[in-house]
Amino acid sequence: MVAYEFYWQDPIEGYQHIGTLPERRKNPARITQESVINWAREILGENIDFNDIFFITITIDKNSGEILRIKE
Repeated sequence: MVAYEFYWQDPIEGYQHIGTLPERRKNPARITQESVINWAREILGENIDFNDIFFITITIDKNSGEILRIKE
């Protein structure tokens, strides 16, 4: 399963993991960088400066739960 790990760039403590959201959309044409950030905005709210937020795409093995980070 494809998922996204979101991070916040804290100016004092460095990168902080915010959370992981699984991709559930069936139509890959709807999946864009902007749509993923907008999705996070709905979850995290508007009070966060999204200039300091980034995400990486990961794959979670359905059987083992093991996380594979895709290098882009």
